[in-house]
Amino acid sequence: MKYVSTRGKAPVHSFSDILLAGLAEDGGLYMPESWPRFSADEWRAMRALPYPELAAKIIAPFTAGSIDHDTLLGFCKDAYSQFDHAAIVPLTQIEDGLYVQELFHGPTLAFKDMALQLLGRLFDHVLTERDERVTIVGATSGDTGSAAIEACRGRDRLTVVILHPEGRTSDVQRRQMTTVLDSNITNLALKGTFDDCQDMVKAMFADAPFRQDMRLSAVNSINWARIAAQIPYYVYSALALGAPDREVSFAVPTGNFGNVLAAWVAKQMGLPIRHLCVGSNRNDILTRFLDSNDMSARQVVPSLSPSMDIQVSSNFERLLFEFLGRDAEACAALMTGFRSTGKMDVPAKVWESIHTLFSGLALDDEETEAQIRSVHQNSQYLADPHTVIGITAGRKFREPGVPMVAMATAHPAKFPDAMRAATGITPALPPALADLFDREERFRVVDNELGNVEDAVRSAVLSNRS
Repeated sequence: MKYVSTRGKAPVHSFSDILLAGLAEDGGLYMPESWPRFSADEWRAMRALPYPELAAKIIAPFTAGSIDHDTLLGFCKDAYSQFDHAAIVPLTQIEDGLYVQELFHGPTLAFKDMALQLLGRLFDHVLTERDERVTIVGATSGDTGSAAIEACRGRDRLTVVILHPEGRTSDVQRRQMTTVLDSNITNLALKGTFDDCQDMVKAMFADAPFRQDMRLSAVNSINWARIAAQIPYYVYSALALGAPDREVSFAVPTGNFGNVLAAWVAKQMGLPIRHLCVGSNRNDILTRFLDSNDMSARQVVPSLSPSMDIQVSSNFERLLFEFLGRDAEACAALMTGFRSTGKMDVPAKVWESIHTLFSGLALDDEETEAQIRSVHQNSQYLADPHTVIGITAGRKFREPGVPMVAMATAHPAKFPDAMRAATGITPALPPALADLFDREERFRVVDNELGNVEDAVRSAVLSNRS
């Protein structure tokens, strides 16, 4: 499998190359040259596979030519062996026709573990083969950082620097990052929003001398490997509910658009997905776009669901590239214009095509709290502030005879204040994290200025190399 950039001016690369590169040299995002497809009989044959074997089967076409199936299978088995549920991604019915798929049974209690536990092993493998070291820089709105840190801590060939927006994650989310004291881990609290953090990461990649000197790589969902590793759980639940002989729909709480994009990729691979529902909080740019083709950025407002406090959803570029017929020049022009004006004029026909498959729903904090309470009262299910937005979207858009699966993206214990306010219940952290608030924290506050951040990254790399 070879990969091309959404902006058309970067070289074509192999999977191993784009794994280490993360962002394309032209500022675009890497996409497979073509979509692998499975037949109905091949989907049916996957129904009996344990999750690690299913994951390897689905991901293997994307790693072809770089990592063979047996090696990949070993990494999948190892990555998911430490999850605390035997099913890895259990499916629970909470209403007639409405299901929840729990993606938070990994070490950091969030869906990001599904991809990043595997990515840590893939990085190690490729870097060992090439006898190289890289510096992973990432931006997090809450969960990606801790999942990346947990997957990469203690790995000799990786220096990891994670930026989070100061004061804009939950205390549990922050502490899951800042209490990891391995020498190859550095946490930076940026004075700004998640979008500022994400912009800073992209600016470092755009600084060619710095990128080359620090050997930058990425674990955010700008890295295609993240998307590939998220496809299997959509397949798992769809097969459990009757696919390929029955259509299935999905509802996904969405910030950076990577998780729901993985569902869309599954559809391109032949999985019969009828509808994709995007859940937003008060930072509702995606819902406004899907409702009325209004892709205009506004100021990010803190919410009960901080992982979705985003106005610039990076992975939307990949979807746009596809719906533009892979016209890289048109895609680059729209993305560049959006970055400079804060508004994107998506052609009406492109928007109509996207709108046919995708729908959006947004809840403010008061509505989110009310829905947490309602779901708990009616179904005895504790859904965190992100998951409950997905559940609400799924409830709104489900159709008779078509199962709707809402993705549970985080454990409710990661948001104790919100859960207690809504239900009177403070969910307990699992035993492995029971002492989280007693652990020493280590992080550095930095101004929202590229030079300061690059200095901090350089310091982390030199310290780890010594």
